[in-house]
Amino acid sequence: MTRSPDRMQLHYAETLMPRKACFVARHLGSPVDFIAVDMAKGEHKAPAFRALNPNGKVPLLVDGDLALWESDAIMVHLALGAGSDLWPSDPRGQVEAQRWLSWAAHEFNPQAGTLYFEHVIRPMFGMGEVDAAAEAEALARTRRGLAVLDTHMAERTFILGSRLSLADVSVAVTFPYAEKANIPLRDYPAVARWNDRLLALPHWDAPFPQHAA
Repeated sequence: MTRSPDRMQLHYAETLMPRKACFVARHLGSPVDFIAVDMAKGEHKAPAFRALNPNGKVPLLVDGDLALWESDAIMVHLALGAGSDLWPSDPRGQVEAQRWLSWAAHEFNPQAGTLYFEHVIRPMFGMGEVDAAAEAEALARTRRGLAVLDTHMAERTFILGSRLSLADVSVAVTFPYAEKANIPLRDYPAVARWNDRLLALPHWDAPFPQHAA
């Protein structure tokens, strides 16, 4: 494939963190060429890939001489490049967005992500049966996080108020897998209403490029 110097390359696999970057790129119509990484074949561990991302993980965004890894940073880069209010322009809004990105990364997604791992990744890669103890602990902690979100979302349309932001994308990244992963969204009415709003967005439920229709 001939790559235009004016286009970015987004390396992804159909897993949790790349989902955020792929959704934002498609939501914004960013000038991105999507490059699938076959993790089953170890392409993310190849020397050429590690030269761009020494962590050997996806997503990875290449924009000229910038090789950017970490999904939240990629989302911010795409939003800034598009001049989008997905990333707030005012300092207070940026701080609030960062608060929720941090909460997602350190509090909520490790728990909901464990449910995703146990019920989605294990069967996808033939990694054996669900670890019942890990599942039970993650479910209890996920419920605590969902209770926090349910209180926060009681009178809000999206996390930062009336408009979609990167905070929504980061916090809710596991939600499209809720049924498969046994994430009990429907037990939390305000979260369930918020999830319905997200599902109404183009590309939210099918962010990966081969699903474009």
